[in-house]
Amino acid sequence: MLTRPLFFTLGWLLFAVGFAGVFIPVLPTTPLMILALWCFSRSSARFHHWLYTHRLFGPPLQQWERHGVIPRVAKIFAVGFMAASLVYLFGFLITPAWVKVLMTAIMAYGFWFILSKPSLPPAAANEEE
Repeated sequence: MLTRPLFFTLGWLLFAVGFAGVFIPVLPTTPLMILALWCFSRSSARFHHWLYTHRLFGPPLQQWERHGVIPRVAKIFAVGFMAASLVYLFGFLITPAWVKVLMTAIMAYGFWFILSKPSLPPAAANEEE
């Protein structure tokens, strides 16, 4: 049916935007690559394997899949840009109060989700203690 081509196209779109995130700091590379990997898992075993074992993008994807790890640097960038977005929202934009409340709630969930995940795989975390 149409689902495989749709997931395949979406996987490449997410990959392209995630790849741009390597050079543009406001684009979240790792989450987009995770979504691209998921789309490829639904559409192409070949490209799923290619992305999962990619020299640059593969290791963070493997750490996410195996241990739910979000690297410390990714956490710092994500939380920093979310906080900057909230400062911009409250300090420079004229928006209805309900939009500010909704955005703050969504960002709070994002903060919690990101900060609740480990920064290192279990073996590396035990060595650091």
